[in-house]
Amino acid sequence: MPDSTVASHSAVLRRSFRKTFPPAVRGEGVYLWDAHGKRYLDFSGSAAVNFIGHGVAEIADAMVAQAKQIEFVHSSQFTTPVAEEYAAELLDFAGKNFEGGCVYFTCGGSESVETALKLARQYQVEIGQAKRYQVISRGQSYHGSTLGALSVSGNKRRREIYLPMVREFAHVGFPYCYRCAFDCTDSCRNCGQEYAAELERAIEAAHGEVAAFIVEPVSGATLGAVAPPPGYLRSVAEICRRHGVLLIADEVMTGMGRTGRNFAVEHWDIAPDILVTAKGLSSGYAPLGAVLVSKRVADAISDGSGAFLHGFTYNSHPISLAAGRAVLKLLQERKLVQAADSGRLGSTAATLRSALEGLRDAKGVGDVRGIGLLWGVEFVADKITKQPFIPKLNFAGRVAQATVERGLLVYPMQGCVDGVSGDHLLIAPPAVITAEQINWAAKQLHEAIEEASN
Repeated sequence: MPDSTVASHSAVLRRSFRKTFPPAVRGEGVYLWDAHGKRYLDFSGSAAVNFIGHGVAEIADAMVAQAKQIEFVHSSQFTTPVAEEYAAELLDFAGKNFEGGCVYFTCGGSESVETALKLARQYQVEIGQAKRYQVISRGQSYHGSTLGALSVSGNKRRREIYLPMVREFAHVGFPYCYRCAFDCTDSCRNCGQEYAAELERAIEAAHGEVAAFIVEPVSGATLGAVAPPPGYLRSVAEICRRHGVLLIADEVMTGMGRTGRNFAVEHWDIAPDILVTAKGLSSGYAPLGAVLVSKRVADAISDGSGAFLHGFTYNSHPISLAAGRAVLKLLQERKLVQAADSGRLGSTAATLRSALEGLRDAKGVGDVRGIGLLWGVEFVADKITKQPFIPKLNFAGRVAQATVERGLLVYPMQGCVDGVSGDHLLIAPPAVITAEQINWAAKQLHEAIEEASN
């Protein structure tokens, strides 16, 4: 067999034909090693996925134990003990809002969003609102790669060539205080209300055809860890309730402790009808996503037609569920949600916040923003005017390459300003990272930014 580490041609259809991908062979804690022995500190949790650290033996053991019992059954024929037990534990983890609700397990975030969109449509049909089918979302959002998920995403680069295949609904504006279009003299409270009012106008313009509004409580990679201004999400939730529109919280990236709460919506005390999560759900140990459904939505289907008209072959896969259940147990036992609370004095997240704030004096850094263990660093060509770098320069990519050479992994993105221009990094390390590792990583990142700027 050919050696994949040295072969000039790969049989794998990779994400890029113009990039060299080192073969990863081992992980432990916050570190990854490639086949050549080089060590990397995973400062982005791969893609805001790994929350508990790499190489945790308890997770592998749980997966092996499940595989020895039953590796797979189809959800149209059986349930499994691990599915029933894990679903109950996950609802409890999600809190009072999901008491009496239920969970639909998938293989990841895109499948979960697809499920949530269909569920919102069927809910409206079940309660006699069959004309409701539209799903409003925000610009500069990202909700997944399936065609349904792309229809509600605002990531211009990932949508553009597929638009002829996508059913389009309204995309409304989004609070982005670093580049706010409104008055930000009151900590952006006013601008939050302006953007919430834009949602209400979009719902009214659809003449009763809106089924749901989907929102990332804290923006993910597309905009780069932008937290909402005070009052915004509360107003959004009230508008949805008033108009009979379901609120879907996309917590694929922000859920399972990443922001210092079990789920990010808890920071703003809102109660979504449907909550989508993945990534940290299994911390990357197995493909896994989940759709948490409130009792009201579940009851509409159980008391109506009695069947959710949707399914995947591998939903509720026992081995993935065993991984997720073990991850949930571990993050609770080791108090990793508390470690991710940037408002808690002396926490891992507070240390990260302080270290990243030190990047503001670096040439080319315009903004540092985030919450918990999810942060964004935005780059600008001019700090005073906030003018972004020209896209073809790929400044974020240059910084990321400079960090890789130093043994540090970050998550570069472009398009945060208008979908094309604007460069930023996403920082989302595992919660087990130490203060020493954080400070080392921040130093390497600072030097990489200076190198790319020069």
